[in-house]
Amino acid sequence: MSRAQAESVIKNIIREIVQECASKGHSLSETLVAFMVKAVVLDPQNEFNVDRTLTKDDVQKLIKYCVERLVDARSPSLDTIKMQVYFDMNYTSRKEFLDEHRRVLEARLTPVTREITDSRARTREELESLYRKIVSYVLLRSGLGSPTDIAVVREATAALQSVFPQTELGTFMSLTKRDKERQLQELTFIVSGIRLFNKECGKGGEGIDDLPGILNEAIPATTQNVDIEIQNSQQSAFRFTALVEHFQALDPPVLPNEIPVQLLKESLINVRQHEAFLRILLNDIIGCAQQVEMLVNQLGARMDQLQQTVQSKTAVPTAQVYPQFISISHLWTCFQDEMVLLSVLSNILASIEPFTRTQRDLFPEEILVPHLEGVVIKSDEQRIHETMGNRVNPEDFMDNPQLQWLFPETTKNYDRLLLQYRGCCGYTIIKHDRLLLPGNPDIGILQYQDKLYVFSSRSAAYEFAAFPDKAIALVAEAAKKSPELIQLLELHQQFAAISPYSQGEGRMIEKPVTKSDSGTQTDTHILEHNIVKNYEWNEWELRRKALKLANLRTKITKSMQTNLSNIRRDNTTQVYLPKDQGAQTKRDGQSNVPRPQVFLAGLRGVRGIRTMVKMDLTRSVDEI
Repeated sequence: MSRAQAESVIKNIIREIVQECASKGHSLSETLVAFMVKAVVLDPQNEFNVDRTLTKDDVQKLIKYCVERLVDARSPSLDTIKMQVYFDMNYTSRKEFLDEHRRVLEARLTPVTREITDSRARTREELESLYRKIVSYVLLRSGLGSPTDIAVVREATAALQSVFPQTELGTFMSLTKRDKERQLQELTFIVSGIRLFNKECGKGGEGIDDLPGILNEAIPATTQNVDIEIQNSQQSAFRFTALVEHFQALDPPVLPNEIPVQLLKESLINVRQHEAFLRILLNDIIGCAQQVEMLVNQLGARMDQLQQTVQSKTAVPTAQVYPQFISISHLWTCFQDEMVLLSVLSNILASIEPFTRTQRDLFPEEILVPHLEGVVIKSDEQRIHETMGNRVNPEDFMDNPQLQWLFPETTKNYDRLLLQYRGCCGYTIIKHDRLLLPGNPDIGILQYQDKLYVFSSRSAAYEFAAFPDKAIALVAEAAKKSPELIQLLELHQQFAAISPYSQGEGRMIEKPVTKSDSGTQTDTHILEHNIVKNYEWNEWELRRKALKLANLRTKITKSMQTNLSNIRRDNTTQVYLPKDQGAQTKRDGQSNVPRPQVFLAGLRGVRGIRTMVKMDLTRSVDEI
């Protein structure tokens, strides 16, 4: 069967299972169905042979088993798988959450941006319409108020006119599309900073929510809710663990009809998985609280600095205030990001809670309390405290050099080591058939094949270390019976080679390839090197070369040839061409002589004098 045919078959199987479940009133995603198909094939109790192609009867059997497990309303195991699938599809890292939010925001703003950048407004009415669109863009992008609120629009328009008056639209229209988009973003930051500063001064801020105050109230409330959920899950886990140990310790084991031990174990796995997800969410919420605290301090410092810059001045250079407005806008955007992140985490918190409802309905208080009489309920801390000081002796394992034991006093960052099985005891999972007990690192951490294992007791550590390969394989077999353990115990690496039917050549499961030829090559010089051969750092060496070149000017190149060598090679000579020279034979000189001055008196006539008198006022040479 070709790969395309195999993909078609597996898709048909999944589609048929989805339709069968829908006909029974259960709407399921194809992702959940695909995971269940894989889980059913992995379970050895179903007797699917991984070495041969599935027959038609095998396909019908597979569909039947999957439908039965997917429509089981009293299965904590199914709820755990649904919880894992939901969490995997909806939770991601902080950076990816915010990147996705920004991508969605950009997609929503794309039509408005295109209308502004592609506008060819000419008339006065068209220019006014374009300016209103720019105001709407600023409000939508900044998230500071609604563009349909008249008061918000007036305030934003006034702030925009102080930065970008309507008379500047002509210059804006002449820009390229990329420059227009860049200027729109810059205008948004500046206008947002102005409005935020006005809000701080009590002179504006219409429609702007107090995000720091909202976050300072919402984060502690959300943290408290998560803490309560964690405590409830822990209390349920402690009860289920105590009951399972109690029933299995009886000789012979007593299995009450109203409390099946198998359902108890599935419920224990369910609440442990719920607790693990809650702790992930709690860490992110704590990260939000730390980020908000830092942003509040930065915003306060920036506001104080801007207040000192502006004070009571009527005019301030834009080079001083615009960068500060932009910085305030960026800080406020970070507050908005924290709001979005907290909202997403709260939605995930509320969405995973229904996946614990089945185990609560199966084991209410009126059923558990009678069986808990006389049973000691131990918390994880109590179990760890009971085994403190009972350490493993590394000398007992000297015959196996692959086994190394780590202890707190000899290992750096002992409490931060990445432990296998999420810190649970692997031997307890094997001995008590998928019972989850926390391991105590104080007993000693076993390092085997670059992996770290912890154990709930000293005897469990010795039993596991006696046959580590066999124990690891048995844990994987236990996970096949309860596929929800693959994610809870983080066994993805052990099951990484198991591929679904769509990735195989007509088989649902393929055996892993344990050997392969491989090779690596390391480049000698990964980065391009630029070496200047004639570089000199010494100034005196440079002077020596300069003198050498200057000395060559007084030299000539000569060559000669014989009669026998004539016409055999090119002969050249080098001479210095004549240069232009000049000489000066005379000198220009000058002297200073008196400037003649003459005064004529009697031109208009003077009473008693009828003739004109000429007077020489020229100064003598000696006086000059």
